[in-house]
Amino acid sequence: MTPLEKRATWSLSGIYALRMLGLFLIMPVLSLFSEQLEGATPSLIGLAIGIYGITQSILQIPFGLWSDRVGRKKIIVLGLLLFCAGSIVAALSNSIYGIVAGRAIQGAGAIAAPIMALVADLTQEVHRTKAMALIGASIGVSFGVAITLGPVVAGFIGVHGLFWVIAGLAVLAILNIVFVVPNPERSKIHRDAEVVPSQLSTVLANAELLRLDYGIFVLHIILTASFVIVPLLLRDSGLLPDRHWLVYLPVFVTSLAGIIPFVILAEKKRKMKGVFIGAIVSLIVADLGLTLFHNILPGIIASLWLFFCGFNLLEATLPSLVSKTAPSDLRGTAMGIYSTCQFLGAGLGGTAGGWFYGHYGVESVFLFCAAAAFSWFLLSLTMKPPRHLANLLISMEKINRLRTDEFISGLLKVAGIEEVTVHAEEAVAYLKVDNQKLDRNQLQLFLNQFGEA
Repeated sequence: MTPLEKRATWSLSGIYALRMLGLFLIMPVLSLFSEQLEGATPSLIGLAIGIYGITQSILQIPFGLWSDRVGRKKIIVLGLLLFCAGSIVAALSNSIYGIVAGRAIQGAGAIAAPIMALVADLTQEVHRTKAMALIGASIGVSFGVAITLGPVVAGFIGVHGLFWVIAGLAVLAILNIVFVVPNPERSKIHRDAEVVPSQLSTVLANAELLRLDYGIFVLHIILTASFVIVPLLLRDSGLLPDRHWLVYLPVFVTSLAGIIPFVILAEKKRKMKGVFIGAIVSLIVADLGLTLFHNILPGIIASLWLFFCGFNLLEATLPSLVSKTAPSDLRGTAMGIYSTCQFLGAGLGGTAGGWFYGHYGVESVFLFCAAAAFSWFLLSLTMKPPRHLANLLISMEKINRLRTDEFISGLLKVAGIEEVTVHAEEAVAYLKVDNQKLDRNQLQLFLNQFGEA
């Protein structure tokens, strides 16, 4: 990467991380500190935890499309201002209704798609996948930091103070986008990074992609439904809220370490389907464990560890599966629909978790989560083993468009290149390649020779 590309990637990753940190910080604490909120009920607390996902799912694709018309940075700043405004509304509210409204406004600042589009504007095709992977990793880091720090910070300044901190994070993100993120020389449609409306029907007709969309939907239903209850269980087991990090931090970190062999097995040894289904099974077992041992601290910790092993593994492999399954030039649209399902699951999961807890008690929440995971398990049994093909983009700006057919046929002769799709108006060739077979020297030699001809 050039210095400009590094600056763009790291600064945009920071913006994404700050926003996600703000959304996640409230998750492990709201049900603990809800007694001070007027009108709080389990259902409304669950809604407050998850409603950001509903507004985000509705607006994220439109925000991405608007950024094509009015500019990436303008839409990102608008989204961050909404996020800040929602945080302030929640910080000034003494009722659960104000918290719900604030969280809904937070989610309305749906900047994920514009950020991805701006990354594509600011990076060369050859570095784009790397840049997007870094932004994806920032989400996992934000979640781990949030569930660790949220209870500690709220223990000192309460839920209202926590929302003021979140508003401050939004201000930092705005300063970042205005003063640190470079301005692109030009913006254009990037099919690997953005939703293209004309492609939506094609992606929605792909059964394998829909299976993965259902998976991320269920995964985030389970996550937010669980965090309506888990903080209460830790407190009731005798652990003070400001010491919950003593559970969350080691559980999260060791579960990350624990999944490394399985990630290697899935990607390097190409055992993706078996690892994937095994991770879903771990969610089912974890939720059944929380059903049976929710009043015993060691049982809660063991079940949480198993849950995060499955969750982290699935959170890492699902985007990879979408990328492998979708044609290269449909990847942006496929990821847009996938992300919409992810946030919708988060919104419905919080609401469902609160409702089940309020009406039927703790056990019902985890039985609901186990049933949702089991439905996913059944659906995944018939999934096709994924093709282990990576996406590769090649700029065609120096290629004579009259020789496009010759260029495509030459690429397909290179060992390891399985598919080539060209969109001449973008001057980009979208490739599917087998990295274990790809002859990069042969590819570079062909590009050099073709470019000189």
